[in-house]
Amino acid sequence: MGISFLKNFVSSDIAIDLGTANTLIYVKNKGILVNEPSVVAIKKTNQEIVAYGKQAKEMLGRTPGEILTVRPLMDGVIADFELAERMIRYFINRVKMNRMFRPRIVIAIPSGITDVEKRAVRDTAEHVGAREVYLVAEPMAAAIGVGLPINEPVGSMIIDIGGGTTEIAVIALSGIVNDTSIRIAGDEMTDAIVQYFKRKYNLLIGLNTAEIIKCTIGSAGSKVEKASMTVKGRDLVAGVPKTIEITSEEVREALSESVNAIVEAVKLCLEQTPPELAADILDRGIILTGGGALLKGLDERLRQETNLPIVLSEDPLTCVVRGAGKILDDLTSFQKVLVKTRKEYFT
Repeated sequence: MGISFLKNFVSSDIAIDLGTANTLIYVKNKGILVNEPSVVAIKKTNQEIVAYGKQAKEMLGRTPGEILTVRPLMDGVIADFELAERMIRYFINRVKMNRMFRPRIVIAIPSGITDVEKRAVRDTAEHVGAREVYLVAEPMAAAIGVGLPINEPVGSMIIDIGGGTTEIAVIALSGIVNDTSIRIAGDEMTDAIVQYFKRKYNLLIGLNTAEIIKCTIGSAGSKVEKASMTVKGRDLVAGVPKTIEITSEEVREALSESVNAIVEAVKLCLEQTPPELAADILDRGIILTGGGALLKGLDERLRQETNLPIVLSEDPLTCVVRGAGKILDDLTSFQKVLVKTRKEYFT
């Protein structure tokens, strides 16, 4: 009893939103201490990491030949096991955890990932020093983060648009009744802008530039105020730097395919929802979370397409990690929402 109390008192248990675009870390009793891009910069010759997070992201498209910027996570899952482990270890070390006891770690994962991908996340957490690892589906964590009554016999619908995946789920009685997970989200939108400029203007722009365009004048609805901005890139024909003026309508056109895919996925999830829960959603609306939810006019577009109330959550970027943090603070009460890997079903 004494040792158990001491462990809980001394160890810094943590919750992680291991996102394709950003990694967020919540430390028990301290709050969110890390919110960094999931990017590392490495030397090609010896695989030495020279920068992490924001510093590495600023290097995107600007590095000399011997340095490479890499994203260890793609489409919401670990693409490079070793680099992901080193990145997570670096971020965990930054929060200056107590080293007397190994921490318990709660990690949010996409609802549509395979058992092999779940195992990779669990192994990574164990390698960085976790004494216990708990997995929770991102839409469930987001629902808990925004304060939805997940344990009641009432239907709640949540759309979590991250960097690599869009997670859509209907939740009731501490479980996901039905869910749709598609690997189209913020990154796909950014890439769509890059491809649009190539096709229409023969202009090559960097991913950072495309992301700035998306966040500044990108939109999903026609009712958004019109705007324009100057974009610099490289002319693919002449091979020289070039500047052009683009409008918000053009960016909306570039994003239309990705936005349409998200809208269709939402409709599919609604079609598969039991009628009693569908009635609850009609009364309560759909909650939008994740960085992609900040795309201008997306809430209005979803409102038009579904005829349902759409509520943009407060601080959508941190909903998942805040929910994972609440689970960490009261693991006993949230036992039902934790995801089991195949191995655990037989232990």
